[in-house]
Amino acid sequence: MPSEQSPSRALRVAAAQATPVAGDVGANAAAVAAMVRRAAGRGARVVVFPEKFLSGYEPGLIAADPERCAVQVGDARLDGVREACRDGGVVGIVGAAVHDGGALYVSALVIDAQGRDAGRYDKQTLFAAERDVYRHGEAGCTVEVDGWRLGLGICYDSGFPEHARAAALDGCHAYVVGALFGVGNGYHESRMWFPARAFDNTMYSVLANHVGRTGGWNTCGGSGVWGPDGRLVAEAGAEEAEIVLADLDPVVLKDVRERHTMLRDLRDTTAGGRTRCVL
Repeated sequence: MPSEQSPSRALRVAAAQATPVAGDVGANAAAVAAMVRRAAGRGARVVVFPEKFLSGYEPGLIAADPERCAVQVGDARLDGVREACRDGGVVGIVGAAVHDGGALYVSALVIDAQGRDAGRYDKQTLFAAERDVYRHGEAGCTVEVDGWRLGLGICYDSGFPEHARAAALDGCHAYVVGALFGVGNGYHESRMWFPARAFDNTMYSVLANHVGRTGGWNTCGGSGVWGPDGRLVAEAGAEEAEIVLADLDPVVLKDVRERHTMLRDLRDTTAGGRTRCVL
């Protein structure tokens, strides 16, 4: 069951969208650092970036040359991002392909407000085309900032209700996702999944998506934030690099959870087994 602990003050989050340079971790890290600084200047405490932004989506490039195109543990190419987070007092959640122990992962790197590498979430639900390149993540990840518990997800994770529910059951107040949604069905999917994940769990949901073309995909932007009642709070456009900001409000969170008591009323429905009817 979820924790009853609630945040006491608002948390300003930013979802950053841009077009990465294919396979160029250094150039993309510089873009991340610049956007972190811009978001910090607008009062953000957390900035989330799209899936695998540090390399671009680019599975072929990454698999062919992981030393160059993927991020290594402690990678010095991210020093500018660490410095920007430290200078702005910002927590960065940065999408990356990570090369670790001879395996590749689709990851969200957590850099804290002191500029330290503070954690990593590896995508648990790989898309079909990713399974030949990447290894599945083995555990969820919760990040706490100013009393807010943020459950991390990456793209296809968000299509599975149980992924966000696991975060909610860990006491999370928001579900934070870097993704790649494409032109066509992707916008529709994101506008179904993120309000649903928010309302089902009475928590905020945050999406950072790409714009432009990466890894053979034409992406659809539309990074956004949804409230714990599933209503859209803020949304970016479809084509331009942009930072969209929203304040996660503890008063709104408490009010919605008092009116919609799904989490409070949740019980273990598997404890008693199931009745089978054969007709």
